[in-house]
Amino acid sequence: MELSEKEFVKRLKNEATAQEAFRELVSAYKERLYWQIRNIVKDHDDTDDILQNTFIKIFKNIGNFKGESQLFSWMYRIATNEAITFLNKKARKKHISSQELQEKIIDNLESDVYFEGNDIQLKLQKAINSLPDKQQQVFNMKYFQDLKYREMAEILKTSEGALKASYHIAARKIEDFLKSH
Repeated sequence: MELSEKEFVKRLKNEATAQEAFRELVSAYKERLYWQIRNIVKDHDDTDDILQNTFIKIFKNIGNFKGESQLFSWMYRIATNEAITFLNKKARKKHISSQELQEKIIDNLESDVYFEGNDIQLKLQKAINSLPDKQQQVFNMKYFQDLKYREMAEILKTSEGALKASYHIAARKIEDFLKSH
């Protein structure tokens, strides 16, 4: 986007320019948000649905965006919350825990036509799933999306030092998991 973020947000909030600005927003961020959601829910079709809901929520709530964080950080939090809420609802519907649901989802990855991974990537997904939720989130953000610790700190509202420690602990746990499985 050529405009500064502040100017772009003004266009999003202005009724006369909101539609065009929102199309630009979707075009600029849909792939990054897709992969953030996909790393959480694993399933392509669910990811598409959640991505659509995320953009609807962004469109409806852009007026509440105060600019205290970067626009992408704000959208990233919305996408993450939508994905987690989706998984929790799905687990409740099936009368199982979120952890059990994640295990079933990963077990089903092999039959997912959109999953292009091999055995190693499947093992990696199982290893990531064995981590506590916060470590999963930090690992996915750093490893798959290559976010800077500064960006992650803004999104997760925590210190860079805590994130670095969390990432390194997660990486060590994943390495141990892969060696033992």
